[in-house]
Amino acid sequence: MNAQAKILVVDDEEVVRLSYLRILAGNNCKVEAVWTWMQVSQLMQQDPFDVVLLDLRMPGMDGMTVLKAVKQCWPESQVIIITGYPTLESAKQAVTLGAYDYLAKPVGPDQVIDATNNAMLHKKWALHSEARPACMK
Repeated sequence: MNAQAKILVVDDEEVVRLSYLRILAGNNCKVEAVWTWMQVSQLMQQDPFDVVLLDLRMPGMDGMTVLKAVKQCWPESQVIIITGYPTLESAKQAVTLGAYDYLAKPVGPDQVIDATNNAMLHKKWALHSEARPACMK
């Protein structure tokens, strides 16, 4: 993973946040973890994250609402939904709202790392293609 990659973990369960922090910390990236929309908003306004790992079921604002807000305010950020309550309907809704990926808990360390790496690659390619002159697209 790129040394500049900034990853935000958003989950209301502390054990999950700590697990993802531990998994990603060894991959030369900056990782922070929060559990509320207010914290997400504050951190993203300071310095937007490249990838957001987002739980769907949280107190206060649910994950779909957070996803919609993140993609509206910070469209370059890639969001990966990780949920313990996967449904076809929520997967479709997440993709429609702009999620890069949708994973069902429990997820192993390799899945977290692979999904995050793929999201970073997708972001780099998307930014690279947008930077090209219109005649080259």
